[in-house]
Amino acid sequence: MLVDFSTLPETSRIWIYQANRSLTENEINDIQDKLDIFIENWTAHGSDLQAGYQIKYKRFIVLGLNQNLNKATGCSIDASVHFIQQLEKEYNIDLMDKMNVSYKQGEFIAYKSLSDFRKMAKDKAVSKNTIVFNNLVANKAEYLENWEVPAKDSWHSRFLN
Repeated sequence: MLVDFSTLPETSRIWIYQANRSLTENEINDIQDKLDIFIENWTAHGSDLQAGYQIKYKRFIVLGLNQNLNKATGCSIDASVHFIQQLEKEYNIDLMDKMNVSYKQGEFIAYKSLSDFRKMAKDKAVSKNTIVFNNLVANKAEYLENWEVPAKDSWHSRFLN
């Protein structure tokens, strides 16, 4: 069952998929239509899942699930991963690679491999105050508080002096 993301409780489970490039307005509209249909039909053992989503910065798909109603199961998680993989194929984007880092450069969202980010940190091209996206947040409360944070407050800090 599709609900507005903002109405999901803070305990809702979150999955964040970052694209390796910015999405166009047309792609975003198409993906929103597909997300609406997917979520409306998303179930766990035949029970509706209450979920919502956001597309942030034309680059991140944030999927939220109210687990107070019904918890995600292996099959329902597999279904969501399969859905994301279909988006990857259809739009020729990478959404599942967790070995990349996104960070802000002014209003621009940069996307680098982990090894490039590590090198940039060593070369002082990024600092402990660089705003990074911590895609490892587990629930909506963490997402709202700890998703966009200075690198020093994230797992990225291990690469900084």
